Amino acid sequence: MNTNQYPGLIPSYEHERLAALQPYQVLGTPGQEVFNDFVSIVAKLFDMPIALVSLVRADDVVFIGNEGLPEALVVDRQDSMCSVAILSDELTEFRDVVVQPCDLVNPYVAQEMNLGFYAGQALRSPEGLSLGSLCIMDHRPRQLTPLEGHLLKDLARVAQELLRLQAAQANGFTVPEGLRSRVDATVQQSLTRLSTLAALRRLDPAPESEDTRRYHESRLDEARYLAQVMHRELLAVLDK
Repeated sequence: MNTNQYPGLIPSYEHERLAALQPYQVLGTPGQEVFNDFVSIVAKLFDMPIALVSLVRADDVVFIGNEGLPEALVVDRQDSMCSVAILSDELTEFRDVVVQPCDLVNPYVAQEMNLGFYAGQALRSPEGLSLGSLCIMDHRPRQLTPLEGHLLKDLARVAQELLRLQAAQANGFTVPEGLRSRVDATVQQSLTRLSTLAALRRLDPAPESEDTRRYHESRLDEARYLAQVMHRELLAVLDK
């Protein structure tokens, strides 16, 4: 990475951050099934074509789970907005990438991908150091509502625990029987309810109607419930 051209991407705590990232380097090979499943759900929840879980390493960004992009994708750190998302505790959102591009990274990559929207939430180690991000992207400009912003933060908490779980498994941790089946059952029930709500919303031709608003809010509430259940299940296993 050209640190002279993009100095703003390197936080003052970079040495500590890279040390905190070490236990997760076992996840440096893309295509991890659990993360691909997770980001597929995230993309559906937000109705976005692209969702990613990334790790931001010293010189590059590796996507260990992705929906809507080529498999095994690794890009230079200066080419990814995930490098910007890790710099903040708050949601990083670029509502119109074409009109207001991110000036901390190479703008040409976003143009080549035909991106119009990006939102990312930093993923942190138990010590609070940024490791990567959970992000969603679209090819058109968009804007997250406050409820959607809270949902992305909730889902990022789930992604953080998935990172911990996968790293622990790589070091010999045995996942208790029943965890995957419990999580899968909750996911399937929630996705069924979400699909029903989405179908009901499509029956109303008026996008700004009160019924459409209620359907949308109910869908987000269900999605947040799903995130909270998954987070609780993972914590129960990891913090024993």
